[in-house]
Amino acid sequence: MNAYRKEAFTGWLFILPALIGFGLLTVIPILFSLVISFTDWNFMEGLKGIRFSGFHNYTEMWSDHWFTDSLKNNLVFAVTTVPLIMIFSLLTAVGLNQGVFFKTPLRMIIFMPYVSSVVAVSLVWALLYSPSQGPINQVLRDIGIEHPPGWLSDPKWALTAIIIMSVWAAIGYNMVIYLAGLQAIPKDLYEASSIDGAGKVRQFFSVTIPLLSPTTFFVLITCIIHSFQVFAAIFMMTQGVTRNFYFGINLLYLSIRLQLL
Repeated sequence: MNAYRKEAFTGWLFILPALIGFGLLTVIPILFSLVISFTDWNFMEGLKGIRFSGFHNYTEMWSDHWFTDSLKNNLVFAVTTVPLIMIFSLLTAVGLNQGVFFKTPLRMIIFMPYVSSVVAVSLVWALLYSPSQGPINQVLRDIGIEHPPGWLSDPKWALTAIIIMSVWAAIGYNMVIYLAGLQAIPKDLYEASSIDGAGKVRQFFSVTIPLLSPTTFFVLITCIIHSFQVFAAIFMMTQGVTRNFYFGINLLYLSIRLQLL
């Protein structure tokens, strides 16, 4: 028993720095943000300026067009990007899991946007979306479209442009997750289904998809979380001048907005 307690104590000592950092930098700020959302607080006065107002902020925020526009656009962004990211990531992982040439370099190239700076990626895509000199509109003009979209300069197309960039940037990470799940599927199952007469398409829907359900669930949850945390790309690509695209909502941002109502 003493040996067990000593081992447990040693384990707690190893994880103690991480627990302290998580508590100070994550748990406490979240709880504090939740508390101040029920207050009318002028932070310039310090903690003495905290005055509890109950649910007043939560009832008033629905009349704030900044909040409603942000929430609407964020929901559209999430509903659109999450399925697209999952589908393209899965198809890419399945393709790279086959016997293709330059498999490792291709994986690195596809994964590179995820590890690149969000600011750098956003600036590159902003140049690509340039209405007059951007290569995307140049290609559209070359194929006969005389008046291509304005993309980021057009409120009707700005959200679509950001969705395309976000899907492209997120495919690499989720592809790696799906690749790990695909490689964990026993090859015997594919051989057995092949003997039973199942083709590639049937194997995909009857073997691959069901056995990837835990991986798919993980990818779904992480994609939903990331879709509600997006902010830097939108701010860099639109320069924050279009109010309808401030939809990087998280708990801290929401609590700050509540204080400004």
